[in-house]
Amino acid sequence: MCGSSLQTRREAGDTLGLADRVQAGEVRALSRVITLLENQDPSGAAILRLLISGLRRAAVIGMTGYPGAGKSTVVAQLVAAYRHLDMKVGVLAVDISSPVTGGALLGDRIRMQEHTLDHGVYIRSMATRGHQGGLAHATSGAMSVLEAAGYEVILIETIGVGQNEVDVVDLAHTVVAVVAPGLGDEVQAMKAGLLEVAHIVVVNKGDRAGADSTLRDLRDWYPTVLRTVATTGEGVPELVAAIAEHQRLRDLQSSSARLIRKNTGF
Repeated sequence: MCGSSLQTRREAGDTLGLADRVQAGEVRALSRVITLLENQDPSGAAILRLLISGLRRAAVIGMTGYPGAGKSTVVAQLVAAYRHLDMKVGVLAVDISSPVTGGALLGDRIRMQEHTLDHGVYIRSMATRGHQGGLAHATSGAMSVLEAAGYEVILIETIGVGQNEVDVVDLAHTVVAVVAPGLGDEVQAMKAGLLEVAHIVVVNKGDRAGADSTLRDLRDWYPTVLRTVATTGEGVPELVAAIAEHQRLRDLQSSSARLIRKNTGF
């Protein structure tokens, strides 16, 4: 057998082996596959194709909002809440790229370090590498890898730099926008961007001055607006319940739509 054929068979075996290890939940394997996807390595795309055929369904939650609102602290509290429910949680935290290495600056991972030793939690910081819309180019693929590895909840945190970060709506089943009291004109601007795609709005730092007026203003526009104090966990159980209710209604609507298509042929 010629050398090129042996090499092809070896590469195919490596691809299948990595896919099997990901589906078995091996953290080192899923990290390697995500790195291949980030580097746009062809073998990463080949492994992803194998994984997609056997995906398990995860609850995908997008977390967005301006810097300073405490988004990462809210995410850390959600991780703790879902782990309390004994669910495997994956976090894809998108960070600004380092101007030196091009890698993620790891700000979000540092803020979630309390969970790094928990084997039921996987946290990955992903660099934008110039990609617009608040996500990294490999975020979608990484989400699929986590689903294939059996993670039941996937939290996708956008970089949080402005109102045009709306790509997350294409990936997440539920989008949560985190704001803080006293944003004033910024809240008005967000109504034409981030808040326009959010299913749930969270006013974090809800113990600060101006929280009540911010809540009243937002509740005039959006059906689900909650108050949290993420540093203490206040309001987090209500947020978990609101996410679950939104996903229940979404699943119900999807089932109804499938039934209508089946009965009408459209």
